[in-house]
Amino acid sequence: MKHILALFLVVLLVSCNQGKQPVLGDTAWQREQNANFKDASKSPLTDKDRKNFKGLAFFKMDSAYVVQARLTRTPDTPWFKMKTTTERLSEERVYGTIEFKLHGEIYKLNVYQGKEMMAKPGYEDYLFLPFLDDTNGETTYGGGRYLDLRIPENDVITVDFNKAYNPLCAYNEAYSCPIVPRANYVSTEVKAGVMAYKKQLFY
Repeated sequence: MKHILALFLVVLLVSCNQGKQPVLGDTAWQREQNANFKDASKSPLTDKDRKNFKGLAFFKMDSAYVVQARLTRTPDTPWFKMKTTTERLSEERVYGTIEFKLHGEIYKLNVYQGKEMMAKPGYEDYLFLPFLDDTNGETTYGGGRYLDLRIPENDVITVDFNKAYNPLCAYNEAYSCPIVPRANYVSTEVKAGVMAYKKQLFY
């Protein structure tokens, strides 16, 4: 009887595990992204797309895309209305500029601070880095990608392009996404982070 009960428990455990698909991703950040996309309360995907979702397509993690940038703050810059993919305007200001070296070249980009985001608990020190690069329209989303940063205590900020992600409107047109300013163009291929959204790329 004990053997039969043990066998039953094993079969039950295997059956339960078969219904759960492991969260894919080579890094903790990639697994977190995939978990969020599977979660109906967080996912930008339509219900239909989410049912077929297994994982996003990512470039391989590459430490060459983790750079130390020099932050130059620009105090008292005026707020302006950043255009989005809808009629909504996002109230932003240039918090400062970051300067870094990538592939042997030096780049200088604006980092932004959003008035709405600043008001959210836990996001008082949030900085927004939208950027364009030479992969856009090929292996990455044509409208560019985003990075989340935090205000550092000093003038050095770590920028990890392996965590570059697509605007939510790349997955669902119902979302309103800030349009990347042309000034934030990186004239090289940034082969890091999330790749273009194509349903056939889900693996």
